[in-house]
Amino acid sequence: MVDLIVLGAAYVLSQFYRSFLAVLVPALKSDLGASDSVLSVAAGAFFVVFALSQFGVGVALDRYGPKRTASTILLFAGGGGAMLFALATEPFMIVIAMGLLGLGCSPVLMATTFLFARRFDPARLALLMSVFIGIGSAGNVVGTTPLALAAEAYGWRYVVGGLGIVTIATAGLTFLLVRDPPRLSGSASSDGIAGTLRLLKIRALWPVLLMSAVVYSPAANIRGLWTGPYLAEGFGADAILIGNVTLAMAIAMVIGSVAYGPMDTLFRTRKWVVLGGNLPVLAALAFLGLWVDISIMSAAMLFFTIGLFGAAYGVVMAHGRAFVPEELTGRGVTLINFFSIGGAGLLQWLSGGIAATVPSDSRYEAVFVFYAIVLASGLFLYLFARDARPRS
Repeated sequence: MVDLIVLGAAYVLSQFYRSFLAVLVPALKSDLGASDSVLSVAAGAFFVVFALSQFGVGVALDRYGPKRTASTILLFAGGGGAMLFALATEPFMIVIAMGLLGLGCSPVLMATTFLFARRFDPARLALLMSVFIGIGSAGNVVGTTPLALAAEAYGWRYVVGGLGIVTIATAGLTFLLVRDPPRLSGSASSDGIAGTLRLLKIRALWPVLLMSAVVYSPAANIRGLWTGPYLAEGFGADAILIGNVTLAMAIAMVIGSVAYGPMDTLFRTRKWVVLGGNLPVLAALAFLGLWVDISIMSAAMLFFTIGLFGAAYGVVMAHGRAFVPEELTGRGVTLINFFSIGGAGLLQWLSGGIAATVPSDSRYEAVFVFYAIVLASGLFLYLFARDARPRS
């Protein structure tokens, strides 16, 4: 159990790093001259590098186990990325640092998922994943008002540098305390390409992979980047007010993640839990994009709705994991995660391009409409998915 606690601490850091940029937007603009488009690229770099790393992480989990995989990558890439961020003097250094942080955080959740899949009843995977993600989402909470207050009091460089030291220490504890499960015969016999191709031949996975590419991005991307500039430019919000709104959204994501956990067992379906749960997200995105003269309170409530109902990733992961052969557990969960994180990164970059090309007085509304269209498309394709009812 102690190894899951250590990985939980590492996942808190992972959640923090993927979302803390929104609160630091004003400081990075004033101190480094970073533009919205550069910050969008930086935010997307985390997700894209994170996603591309999943193929290597999957092979490493099956061959070397979660202990060495998670600790080594978190130490060098995660700790190094945080230190580079703290020392950045040009906007491009923020982009590189976010890419390194994406690489450093890439094995943490998958190492935990690997342990869950190998140690516990498959019917409990959605519950375990959702609770773990919910607890780890405390990193989202830390990256809101607490980060804004700390950055205001001590400066963002010292705060991020201190978190880099914490990241390095967590990587050391991961190496010392995480226990690898026994290796299965055949788990390392297929190389990364062969194992991945074998998984891609499972047609039941296809709609689940497509859904995983869009289910996470609205809450993660809007919370991680767009909330800050939208509130600052549209309502004149300062860093503390932005931190408070993103704090509410982060708390909603924690509650939502935990609440989704038992629903597949309660309703005996995973597909319809995901479909039904994301309809309020779709409605909130549409309101943000189309509502003229929206108040800041209404906007905050819609952001809260997106965070609360947009936290179905654990159920989607359990849905896909049900179709993955046991000996390909590592590659299976990382393939699903590749689509999830890769989709978030790609959509973040595309949304940045949209914001840069439409008139400035409607760019954020265009971003919200874009995410609404993407989510609606994913939900439609997910209708054709084969359900995987939880069973022991």
